[in-house]
Amino acid sequence: MRAAAERADEVRRIVPRHALARIEGGLRLPGQARLVEAIPFKMILVDRAVAAIPLDLELLYNGMLLVRDPVVVQALVRVHQVCWAMAEDPAAYAVPSPSPPADDLPPQLRPVLDALLAGLTDETAAARLGMSARTYSRRVGELMAALGTTSRFRAGAEAARRGWL
Repeated sequence: MRAAAERADEVRRIVPRHALARIEGGLRLPGQARLVEAIPFKMILVDRAVAAIPLDLELLYNGMLLVRDPVVVQALVRVHQVCWAMAEDPAAYAVPSPSPPADDLPPQLRPVLDALLAGLTDETAAARLGMSARTYSRRVGELMAALGTTSRFRAGAEAARRGWL
């Protein structure tokens, strides 16, 4: 589901208000979300051509009914559009978080960040920085911990978000 959502041109989610904390906490799917008090039933619409509805409206893991009939799918699209129009934007409830200062990168990690951005291998970066590969690897770990990430790609994205680049 997550992989399909990441490839889609447009993703719109209608979520219950009690899920607001999950959206603010980083439900990292692309697209837009709107809030409602309660969702009548869960469904997935794909390209206005296919709908997936859980066989058990409370539990998604008991199977899904795939609907391909254009008349039924169009009716479900209209249901979604009506719910979307009545739902509220979660941004109205969001509390803006202060962005971290741009100068909070520890100075010993700046060369490591620059080496990562240059796309150097660990061995090449360590040699250029005059440190062992093990020390360089440890510093990369420190940088990712400082950024709160577990991957180098996410570290680059977070560094950019923080204004470190």
